[in-house]
Amino acid sequence: MARDRRPAVLALADGTVFHGCNFGAEGEAFGEICFNTGMVGYQEVLTDPSYRGQIVTMTYPEIGNYGINPDDMESWRPWVEGFIVREYNEVASNWRADRGLGEFLADHGIVGISDIDTRKLTSHLRDNGWQMGIISTEDLDPDALVERATELPPLSGRDLVREVVHDAPRRWGPEGYLADEGTDFPRVFTPFGGRGISPVGYLDAEELWFGFRVVVIDCGVKQNILRHLVQRRCEVIVTPCTTSAEQILAWEPDGVVVSNGPGDPAALVYVIDTVKALIETEMPVFGICLGQQLLGHAFGGATYKLKYGHRGCNHPVKRLETGAVEITTQNHGYCVDPDSLPDDVEITHINLNDNSLEGMRHTKLPIFSVQYHPEAGPGPHDSHYLFDIFIDHMKAAGSH
Repeated sequence: MARDRRPAVLALADGTVFHGCNFGAEGEAFGEICFNTGMVGYQEVLTDPSYRGQIVTMTYPEIGNYGINPDDMESWRPWVEGFIVREYNEVASNWRADRGLGEFLADHGIVGISDIDTRKLTSHLRDNGWQMGIISTEDLDPDALVERATELPPLSGRDLVREVVHDAPRRWGPEGYLADEGTDFPRVFTPFGGRGISPVGYLDAEELWFGFRVVVIDCGVKQNILRHLVQRRCEVIVTPCTTSAEQILAWEPDGVVVSNGPGDPAALVYVIDTVKALIETEMPVFGICLGQQLLGHAFGGATYKLKYGHRGCNHPVKRLETGAVEITTQNHGYCVDPDSLPDDVEITHINLNDNSLEGMRHTKLPIFSVQYHPEAGPGPHDSHYLFDIFIDHMKAAGSH
């Protein structure tokens, strides 16, 4: 039997108010209200570090029906500030689930609100743009909540990345993060067909393979990005966004991935400077989501805030080189201004909904990026080939 749930109120800074029911934790949540158009994947949305500072609305009406499982986590914890759904399903029905959605949110102190018209809320955000807002189970006075929402600071100019990254470099293996931390990472090999990582040694080529060493600059990386790199036989070092270019180069990587993450790229001057230094080495670099925006700044370009952002796993993107249309997973509120880019950077992908820039590459250096998520967790597999392009760039660079 479903338990009785206490009332909750969602108030936006422009005066719009919704009354609903609470699930998850009780209390208050503050953040930028945004929406995700995916029909599935709420667990991956909740645990995506790029949602730091945001209250997420799911446009698909029924959420929670397949619960939460330990395998679909994109980080070690959920990062959304609050969660908004039309219909919260309290009973999880899936063989992989180990707990329900409400229990998961309550365990992490995240306030949820259900039984509101999410279609109306989404249409309001599309028409009027992003809004700061509050979910509350404590203060149910709409006027007071609206007034407080108007006082919330916007995300622009804030460095949210430092809030979501681990504080030490680590390696990622077939089973996840390894125990070793620090800066001393000798080259390793993985036995062919094996699941462990061992110290470097000399065996017959048929018994082992050597992968490319990839350093991932962690700005809030989704773990499925790391899984894709390991599946392609890469040795992966995940290092905090504050790591210097000198330290990254000391690991002698064959390539660098600049990851996704939350917030305003223009506020991350220290990461932009690191990326600039790596560009000067002509090393293969692959930027994903925020990583593309940081590359755009490193190239001398600029970024701007979208009216309501792109979030979901059903966004059409055109690959200009072939004319093919990819259905992509996206989560970003900022975008690179194509008119600000230098002549030696060309556009490779565009968004078919609004013609915004979705991919770019340097015409002379092995550096490229996309605004969407090729690891697609969740989402279609149309863009997995981008990881193979990154591998090809490392091969061409003559590192192996």
